[in-house]
Amino acid sequence: MANHKSTLKRIRQNEKRRLRNRYYGKTMRNAVRKLRATTEKEVAATMLPAVTKLLDKMAKKGIIHKNKANNLKSRLALHINKLG
Repeated sequence: MANHKSTLKRIRQNEKRRLRNRYYGKTMRNAVRKLRATTEKEVAATMLPAVTKLLDKMAKKGIIHKNKANNLKSRLALHINKLG
């Protein structure tokens, strides 16, 4: 176990951030999953801006890589365009 006060604080901060990142990552994955499960084009098109915003925010905060966010956005746009 750590002995320095600063190290103990760093451990507490890391745990809080880990839990927060885990929550946002799970929320993001659920939003993407929900959008992919949608079969109506109009509904999916209205959901896309919110999911895109969420992906961009996760990339900005470093929870996911920016290329992963861009790849997901591209695939979701392709999915929506294929819906009829």
